[in-house]
Amino acid sequence: MKTFISEIASVRSFRRPSALRLWLSLVFVIGLGHLLGSAQEAIVLVGSGSSVPAPLYNKWAQEYNKRNPSVQMKYVPMGTSEGITQVAHSSGDFGAGEAQLAAAERKAGDLIELPSVLIGIVPIYNLPGVHTALRFNGELLAEIFLGEVKTWNAPQIAKLNPDTSLPSLPIKVIYRPAGKGSNYVFSEFLSKTSSKFRTQIGTSPSPKWPVGAPAERSSDMADKVKSETGSIGYVEAQYAVKANVPHGMVQNAVGKYVEASPESLKAACDAVESPGWDKFSASLSNAPGADAFPITSFTWLYLRTTSSDSRRASALTDLLNWMYTDGQRLASEDGYAELPPALLAKVKTKASSLH
Repeated sequence: MKTFISEIASVRSFRRPSALRLWLSLVFVIGLGHLLGSAQEAIVLVGSGSSVPAPLYNKWAQEYNKRNPSVQMKYVPMGTSEGITQVAHSSGDFGAGEAQLAAAERKAGDLIELPSVLIGIVPIYNLPGVHTALRFNGELLAEIFLGEVKTWNAPQIAKLNPDTSLPSLPIKVIYRPAGKGSNYVFSEFLSKTSSKFRTQIGTSPSPKWPVGAPAERSSDMADKVKSETGSIGYVEAQYAVKANVPHGMVQNAVGKYVEASPESLKAACDAVESPGWDKFSASLSNAPGADAFPITSFTWLYLRTTSSDSRRASALTDLLNWMYTDGQRLASEDGYAELPPALLAKVKTKASSLH
């Protein structure tokens, strides 16, 4: 019999959402008790969704699962939209992703989103001979991903990078396929900063990109850009850092070019959330503030507000309490931006009221 670890690995080979739903449903119903040796009564909390925070959730699972063999956590990356669908259909205990829930999704699935950490989506590129961080603004990125700016030495790029010698290379656009949280965050920023993009594409986890080639997962995006000369894509900042892929600075709402960092992500959050610290589903893209990175977002936990299983509800409450205490410290150690203390306190209070 395959181990649970091999099952998690093999889920990456699934291509049909129906197969993924069947697999997750089986995991949830069985509870994985028979895969945990003698822990026959163990509860395994199953989450699914975006690959953007997958490295963090895997780290959280590794550390959380050391605490108590009777309560374990597993995370399956498959995409933000699919994660919302899974939790809405009770196929798992939580979803995760970077798209705000629509009012219909909240009502139909009895769902709520709670921030878990802050993330930044950065433009990444492969440009030989360029050793400094390139500057981008929303209008330029929109023109590139609309297929209107086609070469790296185009006037629009040269204007923002006058001190950089840009090669005469064709631009190869890499994008994420439908249902991805990074699509939502990136397209939201472009829609806020480019009227042309807003009209032609708009904000969506499933934009209809007019040019380019797809990369299925966040790790695939980083790998593909790293291996293809002249390419450009977008990915969560920690993927770029850990894959050693160059990523650019982006002009924010006050005209400053800012690099993604825990400090610049927190600056964006502070600008939107302060002083109430209760806008748990707020958009953080193109936030005001001199130091705010403009393609900032929460990555959310999607949760059902009620549960018919008191044991699973109690276990999930324990997991949420851990995520918002020890989990935040681990996120910071791993390079992610943890939630600001004032917001964290409000989120913890809300989490404790669920179920």
